[in-house]
Amino acid sequence: MSYIRERTQELTGFQESAPWEPNIDVQCDFIMVYGIDSTMPERVRQFREKGYVVHLMTGISWGEYQDYLYGKYDGRNHWDESQMDRYGKHIKHGKEVPYMSPSIAFTDYLTEKLKTAVDAGVMAIHMEEPEFWDYGGYSESFKREYLLYYREPWQPPHTGLDVRYKCAKLKAYLYARAIGRIGTALKEYALTNYNRVLRFYIPTHSLVNYTQWKIISPEGGLIDSPAVDGYIAQVWTGTSRSANVYEGVVKERTFETAYLEYGIMQELVKGTGRRMWFLHDPIEDNTEYTWEDYRYNYLKTAAASLLHPAVHTYEICPWPRRVFNGVFPRKAGLAGGTIPTTNMPGAKAIPGEYATLLNSMVQLFGDMDQTDYAFDGINSGIGVFMSDSGLFQRSYPEGIVPEENIINMEKTLRELKDREHRGEDCSKESKAYMEAVTNNKDDYLAFVQSGSFPNFFGMVLPLLKYGLPVRPVQLDNVRRFPGYLDDYNTLVLSYEYIKPESPDVNNALAAWVKDGGSLMYIGDGSDPYHNIKGWWNRSLAEDKNQSGYESPAEHLFEMLGIPRRPEDGISEVGKGYILMWNIAPAKLCTSKGLAEKFRKRMKELLALNSRSWEYTNQLTIRRGPYIISSVMGESDLPESSKVHTFHGLFADMLENDYKIITEKQLKEDEITILFDFAKIEEVKYRVIGCSARVFSLEETGEGQGFTMNVKAADHINAYLRVRLPKPVISVKAQDENETPVPVDFIWDESSGTVLLSYESRNQRIRIDGIYK
Repeated sequence: MSYIRERTQELTGFQESAPWEPNIDVQCDFIMVYGIDSTMPERVRQFREKGYVVHLMTGISWGEYQDYLYGKYDGRNHWDESQMDRYGKHIKHGKEVPYMSPSIAFTDYLTEKLKTAVDAGVMAIHMEEPEFWDYGGYSESFKREYLLYYREPWQPPHTGLDVRYKCAKLKAYLYARAIGRIGTALKEYALTNYNRVLRFYIPTHSLVNYTQWKIISPEGGLIDSPAVDGYIAQVWTGTSRSANVYEGVVKERTFETAYLEYGIMQELVKGTGRRMWFLHDPIEDNTEYTWEDYRYNYLKTAAASLLHPAVHTYEICPWPRRVFNGVFPRKAGLAGGTIPTTNMPGAKAIPGEYATLLNSMVQLFGDMDQTDYAFDGINSGIGVFMSDSGLFQRSYPEGIVPEENIINMEKTLRELKDREHRGEDCSKESKAYMEAVTNNKDDYLAFVQSGSFPNFFGMVLPLLKYGLPVRPVQLDNVRRFPGYLDDYNTLVLSYEYIKPESPDVNNALAAWVKDGGSLMYIGDGSDPYHNIKGWWNRSLAEDKNQSGYESPAEHLFEMLGIPRRPEDGISEVGKGYILMWNIAPAKLCTSKGLAEKFRKRMKELLALNSRSWEYTNQLTIRRGPYIISSVMGESDLPESSKVHTFHGLFADMLENDYKIITEKQLKEDEITILFDFAKIEEVKYRVIGCSARVFSLEETGEGQGFTMNVKAADHINAYLRVRLPKPVISVKAQDENETPVPVDFIWDESSGTVLLSYESRNQRIRIDGIYK
């Protein structure tokens, strides 16, 4: 029966550095015990005894590794391996916790430390956040790595386009190397010493977020590492609320950004057989927000993740102790605001309703392995390309953009975002500012490299906001996997913010178009990184006076059989089409007029494949018996089209009692998760929703009643709604000590369900019911 599963399936899990506590015993499947200090073996034992499958997680780019830094481990000081900026300042995650430039010695150190986790019996190891900051690359260790990798002396990354790009590629390589060495060594250790097949996972931010935040990481490059068994998509409010620009307005768009983040993470496992868990965080690292703010954004990310049905496994919470024991808002202190200091006005513990909802979501996420799904409207098939190479060109070296313009740009974008978040309408001011930016070259280039990441969001938000379920697509995979693009019929590409690593990428794209695909290319050739020493601009012949291509796009166009510098318009290529638009993609987010032109062009391209795009402001997926829907704001649709209503017989999964309703109306900026009873008309027994884990549900007394075994975290009001074949007239329960537990029950005739509720004390209880 749905909701009833074995923990060995590892569908849901959380990470925690604290020992087991009854109020964080949320009854998911596995636990990632965090950190490799002296308390780790005892924490592993505690959680294993409570029935969890136990993994271990620790940081690969930062952590409590002072014994290594100060030479206690091997007699040599290793602070020269800290990431460092151009001014000689260490880049830190905490007081004595630098981000590392991972040397061979550091990977060997981590391997030895992690063997203690293998000895403790963990089933998997997670090395989180392989991160190298874009503004780093100046430490002595990195200089040595540069010399060995490129066989030439290191040059400061800020001195030129070529060296900045090369330094960024090296940063990604160093973490890919570290991951491969550590994973391979630990797997061999576990197998030879314990005859255990150890699994090795990488929890990492999305390519969208790392590119937005300017952090270098291997991302798609890890697909080529045999040591890696899968990933955790570290997408949460803290990443997804990062501001972007749409139709000239700077603001947070948590749902839309999260949808795109989860989308690109899905591409890391597509066709590989590897595992992906989508993460959600009920709060976030910034401690200065209210519980209302946390709840609002958490549900946005949760709904966004459920719109990607190829993934059905989840990390349901990082650090549940800070959620269920925390008091917020609190004034942020050290470590980038993640260490709280004193309470702010209105600070309080988690509201009981929210605690129950979170426990309910834990169990809901365990029921998402639904193979029957479909989107309302156009059923996907539209993608926008991203690439790891976008990480390598997120900032310009000196001499391209004046530093003053960069500083002023970031300051203005941040102030506009903060004012919008506080409820102030800054749209007119923001639109005027964006118009001025596009008319000033230095300001425009500062905007392109800003944290708003306009080149990407300019190509996705105008489509997504009007109901087109566009997905980010990993460009590098077109050369890794035959048939990678088979699920797509329409793709959007620009080389103004990414570069193909080799010409065979373009060959594969051209073949896809000729075989019937529709490609929209957006770009005007203005990206300064077209001028790096790439494969596309090398000499084409022995005649050194004959130049190559001015951009990799020119090579693509040649492969498609159209002019190297095509004019705007649609060209038929084989069985497919290419639509050319000579404009920088970042400009598409600066005004309403350009966004409308973009949508019009996309409509034209879709029509060539007999696909009709009816504008809407919602994304809805029907996933097994569940309906997940989000209605977005900021559309220019008629008022009557902005509200969406579902009719039928539903349980509202975002209400703690799973309220039975026959109509659900969604307005702008609202989401819902519904259970559709029309999908289970012939089912007699099924758990509809629960905030306690259900271990069993069985018929008793030759059809005279039922019995259940359940368990929930401590100090929550637990609810269970269960489909049964007959009305219930009495219920009794007892805990594992045979102590009676009061349980309330309400029968609903319309849905054939009983609602059970009780106050949980983290005891496994047996519930027995008798039918009428």
